Amino acid sequence: MLPKFVLSRHSGLLQQFHWVLKAPNGEVILTSENYVSEAGALNGIESVRRNCKSDSNYRRLVSVIGQPYFTLNAPENGQVIGTSQMYASEQAREIGIASVKKNGTTTIVV
Repeated sequence: MLPKFVLSRHSGLLQQFHWVLKAPNGEVILTSENYVSEAGALNGIESVRRNCKSDSNYRRLVSVIGQPYFTLNAPENGQVIGTSQMYASEQAREIGIASVKKNGTTTIVV
């Protein structure tokens, strides 16, 4: 299986479009915010492709309950492009970042 972005549309929401980046094993490694338009969501995907390789675009964070996670941020304005899941350790978070760096340039969108 190949890495891919999965674009979804939710009915009944003002901001209807959302994407996730899936690793080759099918696990979700990055999740977007909700977008008003499909074009906005596709721009978010393109931003991942452009910005995922640079380590300086990742913010390593800890949730209020102590779980490590990360965000991928746009270098121009610091806006969050995508957010990871919560991890059990900082080491697992680093593996997640490495996976986004490796798989985030995929051109596959379903």
